Amino acid sequence: AWTYLWIFRGTPIYVQLVLWGLVPVIYKNIQIGVPFGPRLFEFSLSDPNVFWLAVLGLGLNEAAYMAEIIRGGLISVPEGQTEASVALGMSWGMTMRRTVLPQAMRVIIPPTGNEFISMLKTTSLVTAVPYSFELYGRSKDIGVALFEPVPLLLVA
Repeated sequence: AWTYLWIFRGTPIYVQLVLWGLVPVIYKNIQIGVPFGPRLFEFSLSDPNVFWLAVLGLGLNEAAYMAEIIRGGLISVPEGQTEASVALGMSWGMTMRRTVLPQAMRVIIPPTGNEFISMLKTTSLVTAVPYSFELYGRSKDIGVALFEPVPLLLVA
């Protein structure tokens, strides 16, 4: 979980969206199923619909930020509150539902509104996803001409 949060909160969303736009270059289709058996789900990326890749990128980025907001809200509840609930004989679920979450929601709700507004503003960066194909194609062409493809692909 720490690595997921570190990656998605530590890299700019623009870079993440460009990388999600390059997924069809690496994988032509995505399949989920039983090995050597029936396929339960198949999604073709040969005709890329960049909308779903952008939704995936924005969703994973937003989930990382929301996880930190919820973690901060849960940490804000004093430990004595949970100890008192356990002393009263409440189970873990009942302690969370009746003691911890009502107090944590007072801390969670304001930054959630801010994060929602930030996400609405971030959706304007979705225009970067279709251009990642062009960026990859041009860097590949220049790399072939210079006989040094790796540095250009790293820069792209």
